[in-house]
Amino acid sequence: MSGSDLVYEGRVWDVRNDTFRYNDEDLVRQYVDHPGAAAIVAIDDDGRVLLIQQYRHPIRHRDWEIPAGLLDVAGESPLETAKRELVEEADLEADDWQELVSIFTTPGGNDEVVHVFLARGLRPVGEAHAREAEEADIRVEWVPLTDAVSGVLAGRLRNGILSVGVLAAAEKLRRG
Repeated sequence: MSGSDLVYEGRVWDVRNDTFRYNDEDLVRQYVDHPGAAAIVAIDDDGRVLLIQQYRHPIRHRDWEIPAGLLDVAGESPLETAKRELVEEADLEADDWQELVSIFTTPGGNDEVVHVFLARGLRPVGEAHAREAEEADIRVEWVPLTDAVSGVLAGRLRNGILSVGVLAAAEKLRRG
């Protein structure tokens, strides 16, 4: 016995109810069906990482993050999404892009995969991107990468994608 039913269709993601066989047992699990995302650790020539802060309703406060966005454009690769999101959220482009890591954010509750990229050789785009909703008042901060790592390890920066991205970028750069 196996099957997947749409329980709730949302604006950004859906909720599914799956029935499947595992270890000779029929199981039922509900989870968020997520399109995936791309995120960017943007580091400038002074070794500073771009952090953005925006309101996130589920946690009821403004959270420090790295630029990121949904894989919600048909045919667009994770790298193309990352490039688009860096422009949309930070008004920046980058000359050098490298894959850092891909992570499952919450494998017990959703199927989201986030592809994290390192962006260097940054430059501003000509005109600021028009932002709305929670992105309308994004705060941008350039933080020394070592300070961002310290913030993650001290628990001051708690966003999971930021944490993985900053730590992966610091280690990649340390290794050369």
